[in-house]
Amino acid sequence: MNRMPLRSLAAVAVLATACALGTEPQITESLLPAFQSVPPGFSNATSSFAGDSATGNPEWGPQGRHGGRGHGPGRGMGPGAGFGSFMMGGGLGGLFMGHGFGPGFGRGRHGDLRYLPGDCDYDSSSGRVVCEPETRNGLTITRSAAYYDADGQLQTGFDRLTTNTINLQIGVSGTRIRRDGDTSTVQHASDRTVSGLAPGSTQRTVDGTSAGEETTVGTNDQGHFTALRIIGDTIQGVVIPVEAGTRIYPVAGTVIRSMQATVTYDGQDPVTSSRREVITYDGSDTATIVITHDGETKTCTFTLPRGRLTCPSATSPPPARAATGSTAAPAGASGTLGMAPWY
Repeated sequence: MNRMPLRSLAAVAVLATACALGTEPQITESLLPAFQSVPPGFSNATSSFAGDSATGNPEWGPQGRHGGRGHGPGRGMGPGAGFGSFMMGGGLGGLFMGHGFGPGFGRGRHGDLRYLPGDCDYDSSSGRVVCEPETRNGLTITRSAAYYDADGQLQTGFDRLTTNTINLQIGVSGTRIRRDGDTSTVQHASDRTVSGLAPGSTQRTVDGTSAGEETTVGTNDQGHFTALRIIGDTIQGVVIPVEAGTRIYPVAGTVIRSMQATVTYDGQDPVTSSRREVITYDGSDTATIVITHDGETKTCTFTLPRGRLTCPSATSPPPARAATGSTAAPAGASGTLGMAPWY
């Protein structure tokens, strides 16, 4: 069973209060790119974030005094551009936008083979199908799954006629030397349960958590720094119809997503910025998204399926101020728009 990083769990109090943090507007803006991608390796976990850390995901790091090394797609954004005009972490995964599960979900020797590649076998002591760890680009990935019938009885593997529920757990950890020479260490975990897979089911229900932490140590023209980025989500009772000819977008449930970025230069106080997005599905073709960025909140919407995010006119988010006390921040349990197992 994957365990959430202890530092992540200890950071709950920091994230819960981080929205009140506020320093200079230019510092806040320099942290915006942190929210537009996901940490290295995080896309191997299951989450609502659409960012793909394996293919073209920009490496995030703090901007220097002259604007250098501000990795990420947010460079050049004007004041307030990052508040309500995008969903963080590369957007919202297609499963939560109305792309549906697709005909192959839950099919194969161990259920969804996209998440259980390699050498996997049933472990009677844990009641799970466990895969051998996979190491790629300095990161080690662990995967396991448990299968249940409609009565909640544990199964030794996926059965296309009787399996109703799958629980998938994934862990990612390791250290990577980046293209710019900085070093990033990550620890991620996810835990997702999908029910309603048995033949004849007209809808599926998704619940789960993800949590991740990326710590980057490096140097730019402003000095030596430590950059901490934390990401995660909680998926609560998201119901998605699967019956032919019906809507395939979510009709019930909530997705809570959070990210926090903290940069500390040697000899200086840490600077923190945080963002939280709460998506609610009410059975209509419009989802509501409440976005809180550094203490300022906006209520936005998007039309299902695959609609565009619509928010009130964006204003510049309030400036973040240097954080005091501990620098520990929260961390860590499918198309595109865009945490918090501890919420």
